Amino acid sequence: MTEDMEDNTKLLESLFEKATDYGKTSLELAKLKTLEKTTDIVSSLVPQSVVFVLIVTFMLFLNLGIAFWLGDILGKPFWGFFVVAAFYILVGIVIHFFMHNWIKRLVGNYFIKRVLK
Repeated sequence: MTEDMEDNTKLLESLFEKATDYGKTSLELAKLKTLEKTTDIVSSLVPQSVVFVLIVTFMLFLNLGIAFWLGDILGKPFWGFFVVAAFYILVGIVIHFFMHNWIKRLVGNYFIKRVLK
């Protein structure tokens, strides 16, 4: 009878050790999967950020050129800047009222796809 109890005790200890090892392994796997997803998202954002900075720089110089050109046409340089600013406020209003939800959904879906990939 004592022998059966010792066998049961050893069996329970073995089962507890295996459960503990399983828990540790599952936790480590979850950490590695999280690290993989984070690395994937960050590594895809870096090249996109570089392209974004280049596009913003291009747009800045293009807008300065257009503002000065319109200023020459209208007679005063500051009028060109007012026209460019008015154009952008109109674009901003249109985007805010007509495209806000579409852009929000597009960005949200992009991040969900990246995380679930």
